[in-house]
Amino acid sequence: MKNKNQLQKSLSASTSRRLGNTVVYILLIVMTLVWLFPFVGIVLESFKVDVRGMDGKFIPGEFGFDNYIRLFKETDFFRWFINTGIMGVATAVLQTFFVLSMSYVLSRLRFKGRKGLMNLMLILGMFPGFLTMILIYKVFSDFGLTMNMAPVGLIIVYCASSGMGYYVSKGFFDTIPKSLDEAARVDGATRWQVFRKVIMPLSKPIIIYTVLMGFMAPWGDFMLASYIIHENSAGMSVAVGMYEWLSKTMVNTNYTMFCAAGVIVAIPVVSVFLALQKYYVEGVTGGAVKG
Repeated sequence: MKNKNQLQKSLSASTSRRLGNTVVYILLIVMTLVWLFPFVGIVLESFKVDVRGMDGKFIPGEFGFDNYIRLFKETDFFRWFINTGIMGVATAVLQTFFVLSMSYVLSRLRFKGRKGLMNLMLILGMFPGFLTMILIYKVFSDFGLTMNMAPVGLIIVYCASSGMGYYVSKGFFDTIPKSLDEAARVDGATRWQVFRKVIMPLSKPIIIYTVLMGFMAPWGDFMLASYIIHENSAGMSVAVGMYEWLSKTMVNTNYTMFCAAGVIVAIPVVSVFLALQKYYVEGVTGGAVKG
């Protein structure tokens, strides 16, 4: 009788667990469909032959590549794409160097004012960047880094304060034993050699995480970019250039082309993220272990 009761309880627990998992899976599927719905809609709109946008039809009546052809023949989208790609690569390289260097110094060295510097950078990082837009524009305008030269100016902005985002990388470096540094120093290695030849080979996840964050920043920035570029097509990024098509006078004829541009812009970002997703997760979780 006792064994029978235990069996019934086991079956009841198993049934409850399966029911709970089923409910969770159904909710996840529904959430995924809701999340993917607008992306699928954009892709379908990009292949719509009729250029009149927002006609209320989710599935186009006729498919074609007209919008993609128009995109490269009738607009400066290719120039915008190259500008953004250059900004993304340059920002990823420079920002990674600055962030990892700052993080290593704060993780390994002990000097007067270290705690105060860390706290100051954390506080300054809480203020939104657009508070300094007027000053940035004035300085860059004096140096000729607006309009056509806006990509260069934006790279400087993206990288100038990147060292203040040290906390995730520092947390990752804190997990690497300091005995490795000490052993290398005993063998005669300089601080730079320790950083480059000992720490960097062990820090692949956080390096890739930092590169990914730096690469994605220019693709999604609109507010500061539009302010510095100031309606000059030669220096536009994709976000600023595509926004011009959504004005009241142009949205009806350019909406489907806007969707096609959105699909193309998403390709490099999604590809890089999917390729590096494993290291991205390792970098975030590794940097969250210690502060």
